[in-house]
This record gives sequence, structure tokens and C-alpha cells, in this order.
Amino acid sequence: MDKKAYDSYMKTTHRLGRLVSVITLILLVGAPFAIGALLGAMPDLGAVARGFLSVGLVWTVSSVVEFLVYTPMLGAGGSYLAFITGNLINMKIPCAMNAKELVDAKSGTAENEVISTLSIATSSLVTILVLALGVLLLLPLQPVLQSPVLAPAFGNVVPALFGAMAYKYYRKAPLLSLAPLTVMVLLFILVPSLTSSTSFMIIPSGALAIGLSYLAYRKQKGAGI
Repeated sequence: MDKKAYDSYMKTTHRLGRLVSVITLILLVGAPFAIGALLGAMPDLGAVARGFLSVGLVWTVSSVVEFLVYTPMLGAGGSYLAFITGNLINMKIPCAMNAKELVDAKSGTAENEVISTLSIATSSLVTILVLALGVLLLLPLQPVLQSPVLAPAFGNVVPALFGAMAYKYYRKAPLLSLAPLTVMVLLFILVPSLTSSTSFMIIPSGALAIGLSYLAYRKQKGAGI
């Protein structure tokens, strides 16, 4: 890839990404106040501040962790698109990782940057199309969607999705994957309340995986492999 063209592409990506991110942030934060002003029902700012302190600080830490973990995987363009459109864990990350695997792109390369951006953009467009169809077909399909027979399937979509994704990585290093997986499973069984804090559990599980990987690397290096 021509370096000059790629540098120009990255500059444009960052410029548009920052601009749209600021606009999105203004729209998200400003929407409740705009609606309140139009309807004459402005929210109590003191109550909003207390609510943010009780919930927002927790999610602030989670947001920082997700940014540090996902940005190297997605690249600049993919990160802007993913964080603006949302639904990273359920949709954008699996889509980008699958596209990356199909073309054998490496993180941090120009190929990964382009493939990640294209895959997440396609995922976003497909999501919008599916949501539009869902809104149009909501009433006709309501009896089917509320069927007790299908209820267990809808409740296990995310575990099934991530189980299929995880298998691809687990089979590459089964022994290395076994320890973090076992520890996390035991923690969730012994402390069920942790299931509502999965974003925070990325930190200890990731640290454990990194530590084991480092030990395995040192062992291989010491053995001259």
C-alpha cells in the first residue's frame, strides 16, 4: 500500500471520526434537555448528577477498559464506527474478528485497518436494515417472538455467539486458555453477582492470560525454542 495515500486516509479518518464523535456526543447528551425544554419538563440536574455518580463512574472505568482492549483490535476507522454505533460485544467485535481471520490480517497493519473498517461499516448497515425490518414486522411477528418455545433460544444468543468465537482461539492454545476459562467459570458460579460486571472481569482474566503467556514465552525462550 502506498504510504502517502495511507497517511492521507488515516488523517481523513481521524478528522471525520473526531467530528462525528463530537456530534454524536452532543446529540446523545443534548436530546433529554431538548425534549425537556420542548415539553416544559426539564430534569432535576441535582438528581441527574447523583444518578451519574452512582452509575456513571462504574461505566466510566468499563469504557476505558473497553477502549484500551478493543481499539488495537479494530484500528482507527473501525473504532470510531464501533463506538459511535454501539453494540460492540454482540455485533461489531465478532464481525471484525471474523473478517480479520478470513483474510489473515494482522493487528496494527494497514490491511487490518481497512478490513476492520469495512466489516464494521457493513455490520452497521445490516443492523440498521434489520432494525427497520423489525420495526415494520414487529406486530405481525409478535406472536412468534413471544412464543415460549423460542424464548430459550433468544436468551442464549450471546453465549452461543461468543462460544463459537472463543473456540477458534481456544483450539490454538488449549492449555493456555484453560486456566483463565476455569477461573472465570468458578468465580461466576461461586459469586453469581459477578455476571452483571462482565466488563470488569476482563481485567483479571486478561491479566491472568497475559501473565501465563509471558511465562510460556520465557519458558520457550529459556529452552531455546
